[in-house]
Amino acid sequence: MFPLLSKPRRTAARKPAPPERRTLDVAGRLMPLTIKQHDRATRITLRIEPGGRALKMTVPKGLAQREVNAFLDRHQGWLLTKLAKFSVDNTLHDGGEILLRGIKHRIEHTGSLRGLTEALMVGDRHVLKVSGLPEHLGRRIAAFLKKEARSDLERLAHFHARSIKAPIKSISMKDTRSRWGSCSSEGNLSFSWRIVMAPASVIDYLAAHEVAHLREMNHGPHFWALCEKLCPHMEDAKSWLKRYGSQLHAIDFD
Repeated sequence: MFPLLSKPRRTAARKPAPPERRTLDVAGRLMPLTIKQHDRATRITLRIEPGGRALKMTVPKGLAQREVNAFLDRHQGWLLTKLAKFSVDNTLHDGGEILLRGIKHRIEHTGSLRGLTEALMVGDRHVLKVSGLPEHLGRRIAAFLKKEARSDLERLAHFHARSIKAPIKSISMKDTRSRWGSCSSEGNLSFSWRIVMAPASVIDYLAAHEVAHLREMNHGPHFWALCEKLCPHMEDAKSWLKRYGSQLHAIDFD
């Protein structure tokens, strides 16, 4: 008689520890902080999320809390310096300012519950007239910027695509934080509508960049050569985004 062979027990895969979420006080500025353990991490990394509204920290698995806290204490000065370029008050309000195609517009709430959001010249000043309830001010400005971004980017993307005879399947607007745009292998282009706050030359560069991916799905030499052919002011636009792009992400429309 043969003994019964027992089936090997399946050991459940160990789930990674959930991220720790806390609030970090940086010289009186309260910042949301997410701490994530990573199996392959060999050192602590700390980065500021786009827009300067949150912090993300990656630590080796099992690292003691005292070491995490000591690292944060040592980097208070670094955080303070980096966060200084972001305004503490990023909310929109009547009498404040918002950028449209790189030009500052004074926000004026009309007091009327109905009406379109309009960018106008009043005397020698650029003004953004916004109607609706005061608590919906940011939401209405965001809707206006999305509409303007779509208008600009659809026009520019199709212009550049025609010049290289590359078909575009679709164009969408999103509020992405990790990238300004994307291009799929099917020809779907996606853009962050916040780019409409940047100068017109930067908006043009973003459109040219994603259209160039219709021919070159990489960031190799051929891609950059094509991108510069479509957009001769590419380097200046890239520098502007590197220097000021995070400030566009910092604006709170909620």
